[in-house]
Amino acid sequence: MADSDSKRIPDVHINLNIRGMKPSATVAINERSNELLAEGRNIYKLGLGQSPFPVPDAVVSELKANAYQKDYLPVKGLRILREAVADYHRRGEGSAATGDDVLIGPGSKELMFLLQLVYYGDLVIPTPAWVSYAPQAKIIGRNVNFLHTDAEHDWLLTADQLDEHCSEDEGRPRVIILNYPSNPTGRTYTPKQLEDIASVAKKHKLVILSDEIYGELHHEGNHVSISRYYPKGTIISAGLSKWCGAGGWRLGTFTFPRELRWLLDAMASVASETYTSTSAPIQYAAVRAFRGGTEIERYLWRSRKVLKALGNWIADQLNEAAIRCIKPEGGFYLLPDFGPFRELLSERGIYTNAQLTARLLDDTGVAILPGSDFGRPKDELTARLAYVDFDGARALSVVESSPDGFTIDEHFLDTHCPNVVTATRQICDWVSKA
Repeated sequence: MADSDSKRIPDVHINLNIRGMKPSATVAINERSNELLAEGRNIYKLGLGQSPFPVPDAVVSELKANAYQKDYLPVKGLRILREAVADYHRRGEGSAATGDDVLIGPGSKELMFLLQLVYYGDLVIPTPAWVSYAPQAKIIGRNVNFLHTDAEHDWLLTADQLDEHCSEDEGRPRVIILNYPSNPTGRTYTPKQLEDIASVAKKHKLVILSDEIYGELHHEGNHVSISRYYPKGTIISAGLSKWCGAGGWRLGTFTFPRELRWLLDAMASVASETYTSTSAPIQYAAVRAFRGGTEIERYLWRSRKVLKALGNWIADQLNEAAIRCIKPEGGFYLLPDFGPFRELLSERGIYTNAQLTARLLDDTGVAILPGSDFGRPKDELTARLAYVDFDGARALSVVESSPDGFTIDEHFLDTHCPNVVTATRQICDWVSKA
């Protein structure tokens, strides 16, 4: 045994960009929650941002019908799917995209990685931000610039803030990531805010990666893409994971302006040497999803109705308990701030957001993530809450069978979203005893 150990390759040969890197925070909290559940603990899974809703029946039927598809598809994606995605953006945003401007990948996460690998430039990330943007840049060795936002501005980047940053080094190649509705805050930009940011991006010749994976979950169905105001420099990132409930299917899309066709081609070349192509049956099924129609629109309407009511109720409960929380406008996330309890929490040995979420999990079984996982300072007592631990299929069914004008009230949430409701009350009770 000792001889075998002596022949192991030492870990000093691990790439320096990766050495010491931990698993994705969202993946880690989900696995930890499942371990605790297996031990018999009552755990409320508000950590991983996985859609609670089922994949629409029409899309599932297409997957079943195409399960026999076994051939490698073109590296850029199935032609009819690329056309469907382009048409989807033309309908929603008035985009001029064609199928030639679309790249299909095994999840938008993989496509984001390829973009940073291919495009040589700094990565600009407004925080709080999704957990994987910066680690991907670290793996590749790209320079990351964080632009910290604040609650006063609804956790949103301002055009002036971006202009000030870019003016410090004019002409430097940069990719800026905008994610809205936001993971982790649930907030989104107004058309005027997007127009102002687009103006700055044009001025500094930035590439915008517009991560609109939650666009269809805008609670009023009024999502607007920044590509309307900066079509020549915006890449739209989308996919099936959030609005279509198909995270495990792993299908993402990038839609490029024609001016960045060279970048699409370069990413496709790298894809051909790495993942080759995206799952064939999934691509055929995705055509049905992106083509939309009445059934898909009904599904989205019901999903938005449930998420809006639940998100607003949680925010109201937290604010009543003096936990600062801005109401969400889309997606299924909130960023509560426990700052008002800083002094009381410090008496319990809690000084950082990581200590806060760890103690909350131990004391109550509520699993949420610390703000530091999303680029916030460790001593800022913020955390991300994903309100997804409920039976989405059942909730949608009840809404569908209810009369017109039906209002989702607290009784509905108690009945059909009990884990999220209980977890919210646990949080409020826990902090009140601080």
